Amino acid sequence: MKYQYYPGCSLTGTAREYDMAVRAVMSALEVNLLEIADWTCCGASAAAAVDRLLSLALPARNLALAEAHSDAPDVLIPCSACYLNLKQVEILIHREPQTLARLNQILADEPLTLTGRVTVRHLLDVLARDLGPEAVAERVRTPLDGWVVAPYYGCQCLRPYVIFDDPERPRSMAPLIAATGARVHAWTMGAKCCGASHMNTEPEVARRLVAAILRGARGADAIVTVCPMCQINLEAHQRKIARETGEDLSVAVLYLPQLLGLALGIAPDQLGIHLNLAVGPRLRAKFPGPERKSAGASADARV
Repeated sequence: MKYQYYPGCSLTGTAREYDMAVRAVMSALEVNLLEIADWTCCGASAAAAVDRLLSLALPARNLALAEAHSDAPDVLIPCSACYLNLKQVEILIHREPQTLARLNQILADEPLTLTGRVTVRHLLDVLARDLGPEAVAERVRTPLDGWVVAPYYGCQCLRPYVIFDDPERPRSMAPLIAATGARVHAWTMGAKCCGASHMNTEPEVARRLVAAILRGARGADAIVTVCPMCQINLEAHQRKIARETGEDLSVAVLYLPQLLGLALGIAPDQLGIHLNLAVGPRLRAKFPGPERKSAGASADARV
């Protein structure tokens, strides 16, 4: 099984641990990731505010590169914002031939051509539907017995394109969590917005949203997510929110492949857990067997 791999900018910087965990877990699951050669930024959340054509051309270039350099038909993307931007172009060029023609005019300078023959897939989609919880369960080496885990999906892997899960009541992560031996935390906050980039422009509003999510996670050992922006919002502001609310809302925040990797017996350092901001002694004490010794100290332990 192989996929073209688009890591995106966050996974080479602030979310490097996500990239580490994705690569380690996919290798353990015998999935071959073919990183797209010469990939560039997808435009993130800024390009659309500057110019619509630019916001389409940036993802289009990456899709054209994927078409040009591999026979793998699916592009696997861990970052939800990157997924949304590339998925938008994939869908749009099939609906609007004139947009495809304009994009190909831009791409011709390289020269590259976009035809629409690759499919954009979110990491969670691939884990849930192509591999499935069975593939995880049969490779579990260190079950996460006694763990309680809250699945947090965020917005962008579910909306506006309803591809692999119900955006109002998502369920795709739960069987994967259960496959590790952990118990799924019962809550209703899994698809609620964390504020996204409003944490920079309207921080008070975003912190209220994050506080509600953290409050809903009470009783869980960890929140597990699949989005770098959700991850940083949920873990980096816990102390400030505690000061503002007078509540201890601290909880560990992991990426889904980090959780899966622990159950698969992969060392925490290989999963980048030492780079997480909110994985403290309380959760590390639950790491299976000898792996807890290699977890290292969190950069800013709160738990």
